[in-house]
Amino acid sequence: MIFISGIFITFEGGEGAGKTTQIARVAAVLREQGRDVLTTREPGGNESAEKIRALLLNNEGAHWLPLTELLLINAARHEHVTKTILPALQAGNVVLCDRFTDSTLTYQGYAGGLPHHIIEQMNTLATEGLQPDITLFFAVPPSMGLQRSKNRGGASDHFEDKDRLFHEKLYAGFKEMVQHNPKRFTVIDATQPLENVTEQCLAAVERILITD
Repeated sequence: MIFISGIFITFEGGEGAGKTTQIARVAAVLREQGRDVLTTREPGGNESAEKIRALLLNNEGAHWLPLTELLLINAARHEHVTKTILPALQAGNVVLCDRFTDSTLTYQGYAGGLPHHIIEQMNTLATEGLQPDITLFFAVPPSMGLQRSKNRGGASDHFEDKDRLFHEKLYAGFKEMVQHNPKRFTVIDATQPLENVTEQCLAAVERILITD
């Protein structure tokens, strides 16, 4: 059995939900409180996993089939969990991760059409059974999220360029997972102003840190 003394918090949501911004803000507050914090992301999180991320997210990756995406994501995930996340948790750090296994279930499952049991088996294999202590779901309607991504500028990625139906399925999938896992998920109303969203995130994170 692997002994873990840290706290693992994941940030989930559709495109343009604001997860990345809020991870940075939450991390800054926790560090001011004297906590050791690791911020990371999926796919990616270390050198080898970032190489796979580049394959997945650039628009040249548009030809990947959902099963191919699943295999690539979990190859990156195994590298990430084993070499980055678990060592940080074993050292007692708070780990804030931008996406994790829930994104795989929504992107390749609910929206991509792969059977959920296959995705769950692959996720478990890649993570060695690691699950978040708490997951923050950033609730933003797809139309708003996609507009935010567009306003952000820069090149869009393979998943942002999917059609509206794909993103509607993503949002519905996330909401269904929240309903099935109310103890792990905290819903963040990410349509609110930036400061309000940060306050929601910090309140949820503080609750899990206090009960730890």
